[in-house]
Amino acid sequence: SVWTPSGEGKAMPDILVLYYSRHGATAELARQVARGVDSVAGCRARIRTVPALGAAIAASEGAAYATHEDLAECAGLVLGSPVRFGNMAAPLRAFFDGTSSLWLTGVLAGKPAGAFASGSTMHGGQETTPLGMLLPLLHHGMLIVGLPFTEPALSETAAGGTPYGASRVVPPGARRTLAESERTLAQTLGERVAKAA
Repeated sequence: SVWTPSGEGKAMPDILVLYYSRHGATAELARQVARGVDSVAGCRARIRTVPALGAAIAASEGAAYATHEDLAECAGLVLGSPVRFGNMAAPLRAFFDGTSSLWLTGVLAGKPAGAFASGSTMHGGQETTPLGMLLPLLHHGMLIVGLPFTEPALSETAAGGTPYGASRVVPPGARRTLAESERTLAQTLGERVAKAA
């Protein structure tokens, strides 16, 4: 849906939840962010992903692949990635490297945005990855939304969660369900971006 601030005939604004996930941990966090978005009256989540580098076929299951139109049409963005040596994953970075036409038009300027990440170790980049993901969003002129310490789960968590965005920790080879604090903080991030929109 295309959202316009004019108020007349506007469709429900979409908050784009855009992520890359190789093994499903980041996708699971994205679904919680989307729940937070959907909890805000008048907003809905539009979940999209990006293909692995070199993938030439369309997504056959799960979220559809993101397009520049998804970015142009959204009222806000929440961006998610697995931690890759303290940085966002290359497929997500490659997608944003191709958005200079959007930067030239300023279509993302003034829209709220947040970030989330999934990693395999507690101190393996849960804070640097969301921070790095915010850099291209700042260049696009987006308004950054984080998680304040007024959120009790941020101070109580022994799992994921940072003031720079939601996060989760899944040890290598493990299949761990989201901790309650991780779930709460992901939903809160989606809700905060939706409310800002």
